[in-house]
Amino acid sequence: MREILGRRRRLLSRRRNDGRPELLGTALTVATEWQWPVLPGVAPDPQGRARCGCPDPECTVPGAHPFDPGLLAATTDARMVRWWWTNRPSAPIILATGVGAPCAVSLPALAASRALALLDRRGMRLGPVIASPTRWALLVKPYSMEQLGELLYAKDFVPGSLRFHGEGGYVALPPSETGAGAVRWERAPLTGSAAPWVPDVEAVVDAVVDALTRTGVSAPEL
Repeated sequence: MREILGRRRRLLSRRRNDGRPELLGTALTVATEWQWPVLPGVAPDPQGRARCGCPDPECTVPGAHPFDPGLLAATTDARMVRWWWTNRPSAPIILATGVGAPCAVSLPALAASRALALLDRRGMRLGPVIASPTRWALLVKPYSMEQLGELLYAKDFVPGSLRFHGEGGYVALPPSETGAGAVRWERAPLTGSAAPWVPDVEAVVDAVVDALTRTGVSAPEL
């Protein structure tokens, strides 16, 4: 019996440590060096990659959202982050946007690719850009709902496919694997201990809306 129990413990330990150690390393960097609060996301359903491991069979962001623990548990505490990813080594890294962390503006991948190409030609400085197979997210400085409302109200046209991830929101960070596929950096943060620079939301929204209009990209809802 002692041998069987010992073998079971070794197997459980091996399973717990299987996965992707780079996720733990990245989560610790984001939380402790950049001071951005993170938490583990719910993994995609192993029985169907495009499905989510959460109880919602109609989940629209499979594997790319928090579930247990909930979003309010996001932290910069190294001990908590290490405990989470030691026990769930393949969990996506979820950034809780707003307050002490950047917010984000996201749009469908094709529209984002064309918009960024135009902004590059104009020489506009952008911060980190997160890319998944379906959507890209541009990180921006934290903003309030009042600030965002005034910004959008002043616009004659804002594509309905733009999404805003402010306080109470979240985005999945690279190198997470979600139900939609791999999450990567389209524009990676510069290496170093300081938190990455991010632009104001006004500059990003103005530039993206103008770029979408000029390139004729309708940016369908996704």
